[in-house]
Amino acid sequence: MTVELLVNVTPQETRVAVVENGVLQEVFIERARRRGLVGNIYQGIVSRVLPGMQAAFVDIGLDRAAFLHASDIFVIGGDDNAELTLPGDENIARLLQEGQEVLVQVIKDPLGTKGARLTTHITIPSRYLVFMPETTNVGVSQRIEDEQERQRLREIVLRERDTEQPGGFILRTAAEGVDEESIASDLHFLQRLWASISEQMDAARPAQIVHEDLPLVLRVLRDISDTEVEKLRIDSRETFQRVDRFVRQFTPELLNKLEYYPGERPIFDLYSIDDEIQKSLERKVQLKSGGHLVIDQTEAMTTIDVNTGAYVGHRNLEETIFKTNLEAAQAIVRQLRLRNLGGIIIVDFIDMQTEEHKRQVLRALEKHVERDHTNCHISEITSLGLVQMTRKRTRESLEHILCEPCPVCGGRASLKTAETVCYEIFREILREARQFDAQQLLVLAAQEVVDLLLDEESTSLAELEAFIDKPIKFQVEALYTQEQFDVVLL
Repeated sequence: MTVELLVNVTPQETRVAVVENGVLQEVFIERARRRGLVGNIYQGIVSRVLPGMQAAFVDIGLDRAAFLHASDIFVIGGDDNAELTLPGDENIARLLQEGQEVLVQVIKDPLGTKGARLTTHITIPSRYLVFMPETTNVGVSQRIEDEQERQRLREIVLRERDTEQPGGFILRTAAEGVDEESIASDLHFLQRLWASISEQMDAARPAQIVHEDLPLVLRVLRDISDTEVEKLRIDSRETFQRVDRFVRQFTPELLNKLEYYPGERPIFDLYSIDDEIQKSLERKVQLKSGGHLVIDQTEAMTTIDVNTGAYVGHRNLEETIFKTNLEAAQAIVRQLRLRNLGGIIIVDFIDMQTEEHKRQVLRALEKHVERDHTNCHISEITSLGLVQMTRKRTRESLEHILCEPCPVCGGRASLKTAETVCYEIFREILREARQFDAQQLLVLAAQEVVDLLLDEESTSLAELEAFIDKPIKFQVEALYTQEQFDVVLL
């Protein structure tokens, strides 16, 4: 598996594409006017406590108050610095009061009408470590399975950390096999950074930012495994120089993979990235075999329907269904990553009769999910043939970043037919004729509606004119949508 990162930078936005074996798998977009907030630390002020919801709203200086749930409040208990879990029936008012200042960190960006999600459990990630100022524990990523390596890494942190400065650490997956000097350098950097943040906390005013996370390009470099990346191309000299300094300091193993791209051809054209982004905004996804997926993103969940489409197979129906579902499993995971879909996801595979086929499709789905850096959980196939899964949601989906609700259909993704609008116009004409005394009526409507009224509905129109005993005229309004019309009394 070869991974290439393409970075496209303009004054308005930064885009990072993750290309695996020549195929776009993920795209990250950060706009100057709307930067992501995840990882930022704020000196918040509690604006409202909701005991019934076990939550509080916290003002951190944004347009909407952020949300802090009781389960995200970190409490230190006794001398052992143990984290206390809030009992479900305990009143959150015991921990927070209105007007209280509290240090919080954003764990989820504002999504739709919801404000940002907060925690008081502060974590500061670096290349190999995550620093947790409220604890003294040293943990190791579960993805590092070798017990000797886990113990080696834990001993390095215990030796190197400053015992006079409180704080715990988690060793990230990227730390596996890394030498002691690199981990120690990372550790000391985090302790210096926390000391700096602590000074800013003392001077910060309520609802003010204390620490801002790295910009998009540096975050991706920090979080992605360097062993996977074969090449990192950047089309902005200024950004390239900034990344070069960052790589020399924190990830020198990436230095020979860093490349400035000065070509006249847009960097995203190298792998048709913009075309792939456009396809990811469509509801229907074609499969190579001829089958297709239908993806519907709603407020509550995302549903994915698998169809054989034009694929007829070569043996029998069951084999055709099995092959389509196997191909769909890989395509589904790619679409989840590419569209950044999170929350509850329901996949409706084509019904399979053979239990072994069901197990293989589920295993294929689990195998492809392993490539996803975002936490996912997959359940068994239900009696209805549905697969329920969850994917951690931390930022807005690609559709929410790039699109907005349709002003024509009001976000319904459908329009009233011209026939439906014609009948609405008939009812409105009757209503107006009965209420007001007018010599004639003028209908303003879209071209499609007027054409239908004067053609297929001409008989009904003549009967209506005779019934109200008033002439009806029509005027095409080019700027009207198909659903818009006005009935004017003359």
